[in-house]
Amino acid sequence: MKIKRSSIVIVLAAVVFLYFAIQHGFTIVTIEDAESTIQNEAFDPVEYVDGIWESQLIPTFEDGSVDLSTVLSKIEVDAEGTVLKEDLIMVTQLNGLITVGEAHVYMVEGTGTVSSVDAETSLGTAEVQIDGYDGPIKVLLYIGTRIPSDDTSVRDAVGFIKFDDFREQTEYGKVAKEINTRVIEVVLGDLDRDNLTGKTISFTGAFIIRTFNLVNIDVTEISIVPVEIEVGG
Repeated sequence: MKIKRSSIVIVLAAVVFLYFAIQHGFTIVTIEDAESTIQNEAFDPVEYVDGIWESQLIPTFEDGSVDLSTVLSKIEVDAEGTVLKEDLIMVTQLNGLITVGEAHVYMVEGTGTVSSVDAETSLGTAEVQIDGYDGPIKVLLYIGTRIPSDDTSVRDAVGFIKFDDFREQTEYGKVAKEINTRVIEVVLGDLDRDNLTGKTISFTGAFIIRTFNLVNIDVTEISIVPVEIEVGG
């Protein structure tokens, strides 16, 4: 019987594969073992934020934040508290970043006086009258035990945390959530919320303005996630 040439090639290939498998220690694993390995290498957002908080994130804010009063003064709102998207783009290009999802994010620093505090819910805020700004945009600073789950301003504003650096969208989302958790624990943990009204306050932080599919952007108020806070007298 004549052996087909293709069969000979297949046999030779198999022999070569087995030779290299023996020489280099290739290991055959079950599907269950492979899945277990993947689970053991699961993304850890706490470890990730541990690795960037002091070494990259805080220094980025300290070196790259812009004066909040300057930014607000450049946002010219109409009587309804809105600004045209095209006008806001010009401000953001000079003072912040525009994400792929068309969100405008800013790293800012500011000082001012706390005019009121809303601590009735876990999503507490302090309204701050910013030094050097007397315009209509209300400035709120998150001071509660919770930050909105969709607020990704700190993650997005620093610029070095890229979506493409992660295997899945969920990992990218977990980073934003863990950063907000770190803010609550480290930045706001010892804050005396009951005695803030009337106090002077200095901060660095980030805020986000969402513009996707909009023409007129509502900026009657902005909400800042702080990464550093100092309360005076």
